[in-house]
Amino acid sequence: MPGRATGALVNTSRPAPRSGGVVGILALAGIVAAITQTLVVPLIAELPAILGTSSSNASWVITATLLAAAVATPVAGRLGDMFGKRRMLLASLVPLIAGSVVCALSSSVVPMIVGRGLQGLGMGVVPLGISLLRDVVPAEKLGSSIAVMSASMGVGGALGLPFAAAIAENSSWRVLFWVVAALSLAIGALIWFLVPGDAKGKTSQGFDVLGAIGLGIALICLLLGVSKGADWGWGSGTTLGLLGASVLVLLVWGRWELRTTDPLVDLRVTARPQILLTNAASILIGFSMYAQSLVVPQLFQLPEATGYGLGQSMLAMGLWMAPAGLMMMIMSPVGAKVSAAKGPKVTLAIGALIISLGYGLAVPMIDGGSTWSLLVVTLVCNTGVGFAYGAMPALIMGAVPQSETASANSFNTLMRSIGSSLAAAVIGVVMAQMTTDFGGHALTTAAGFRAAMLIGCGVALAAAVIAVLIPVRASALKDPLGAEPAMPEVTAAKA
Repeated sequence: MPGRATGALVNTSRPAPRSGGVVGILALAGIVAAITQTLVVPLIAELPAILGTSSSNASWVITATLLAAAVATPVAGRLGDMFGKRRMLLASLVPLIAGSVVCALSSSVVPMIVGRGLQGLGMGVVPLGISLLRDVVPAEKLGSSIAVMSASMGVGGALGLPFAAAIAENSSWRVLFWVVAALSLAIGALIWFLVPGDAKGKTSQGFDVLGAIGLGIALICLLLGVSKGADWGWGSGTTLGLLGASVLVLLVWGRWELRTTDPLVDLRVTARPQILLTNAASILIGFSMYAQSLVVPQLFQLPEATGYGLGQSMLAMGLWMAPAGLMMMIMSPVGAKVSAAKGPKVTLAIGALIISLGYGLAVPMIDGGSTWSLLVVTLVCNTGVGFAYGAMPALIMGAVPQSETASANSFNTLMRSIGSSLAAAVIGVVMAQMTTDFGGHALTTAAGFRAAMLIGCGVALAAAVIAVLIPVRASALKDPLGAEPAMPEVTAAKA
């Protein structure tokens, strides 16, 4: 978020007749970005043989995308505010396309990791797309458009599994990456020709290079420690050293950001209660969203002989979970109507409560459940996620001027990613500790799955409590996105 507000920059040429097409194009970009993240899931077991490497080295194919996305997302947002969100959206598609091509041509682990890292650099597409909506969509359609764009991540994630599994089972794994490259190229062409330009800040502002490097180092240390802690040992010197280094670097980075003229992230703005509590809730929503995506697929695929597994194939599991992603898209307009009537704070709290309800339904279903009962759990949870994901950008954008929307949304997206990473670590530890021997293999027990679901339920309830505590201006309840926040610099600019 820029250090100084540049005033309200309103695009007076918003093309109302084409707004539906613009939303559709940007939502498609979000879906492709989400598919990219789940693209290699069906290949996890085969990656060591495909790339001629160990399982430990092959796991970097997933980790590289996570780390690159964490570093690139806030940088892309800041550059979007400086040079234009549409321009940075197109720029973000370049590494996504290049990375997909590199992966498709790879035959060893190093180029595959490089390609996946390049794909991660393109993950700023979603927050940039959400922010761009504020510039190019009429005000009366903005709330529902943001909700649809936010839901695209869930749709892409849900469709990505059956899509990738179907191609992996019936064709070469390289086709996965060629398809993503072609889709990304097509989306780039659609944005170039059909999406109008947007308002942008003063490019005379400097880019905080040291701030970007510092935040990147801190995030890499944090996420690397969290994602690899189970493999390296949570008490190992490497894990503790990385986590300690992340804290130290963040403290130094924070001091720098408070002192520099044009910071990468304006911590004074981030510390505003509405933004601070929304970001805190975002971490918990990201955690609770990702926890069920770790538990439910395993329950679908574990052998029926365990007494709680359902014995489904990877493709069948993906197909059973796909409706949940579509539910996010279906329910997003409903969440937007709730936000318009009661404010996005209420929508966020309702979404978190619905997620907790889904987890609560799942607990008694662990023993003797069925594919249909798990489908209900995913539908309920993703209904809540759809409500929450549409409300969080609205809360963030309602608290910052138009010239800072990309930075603010990118930082909020980063918070959700950190929550997902924490979920992978915590739920992974729980399920790894509560195991039983099954035919020579260690499988998570029913009690382990119940514990994971209870953790997800508790975290979602905590998110609901934080959402209730978010302070929102009275005027924002009537028009959460239509007004600029009251800041001296903006007032002066308008005067």
